[in-house]
Amino acid sequence: MKKVVARTIKGSEETPPVAASQQAAAIQYGYARVSTDGQSVEAQVRQLTDAGCTKVFREVASGALGDRAQLRRLLTQLEAGNVVLVTRLDRLARSTRDLLNTLATITDRGAGFRSLGDLWADTTTAHGRLMLTVLGGLAEFERELIRARTGEGRARAKARGVKLGRKPKLTPHQQREARQRRENGEVVREIARSYNVHHSTISRLVASSS
Repeated sequence: MKKVVARTIKGSEETPPVAASQQAAAIQYGYARVSTDGQSVEAQVRQLTDAGCTKVFREVASGALGDRAQLRRLLTQLEAGNVVLVTRLDRLARSTRDLLNTLATITDRGAGFRSLGDLWADTTTAHGRLMLTVLGGLAEFERELIRARTGEGRARAKARGVKLGRKPKLTPHQQREARQRRENGEVVREIARSYNVHHSTISRLVASSS
């Protein structure tokens, strides 16, 4: 019987070049934020760098601010397959609504999100996406409850004769007096100055009576 000899063909040992789209997909961006100049982001930067972030965006701003320059730059730079990392969720957002809005922007760009200190907040896994979907549903339910309670409270207040809205800056007597002074030709700004109000207040008052 003829013996069959198997031969191993040695291929090239060079690693094929990685496509640009694959390189983009592997990029992890970090976002580090502190509220005041007296605080340091260095501890956050170290954690994010150790987790594999190739670039960390550093921000000194209150989390309550809706428009943060470095966060905006990060979101604009995102490409499909990228991942945004933070050390804790409160570094990214201070409210559930703000968090969900930011995560929606990240998702719309085809990117993922992970929080190192909140393992359940990970949109790169099915379990993490499920948890955030549940969180979004709870947030919407909470908003509906607040709207319902606010509406009921306003209705009860109106039924008791309570006038809603801001308190008028001028008393009824002052309003009549201001209209009369304007009819007599006095300048709007002078009238406003005498009552310590903005001139637009007198302008609206006069317009409403004409």
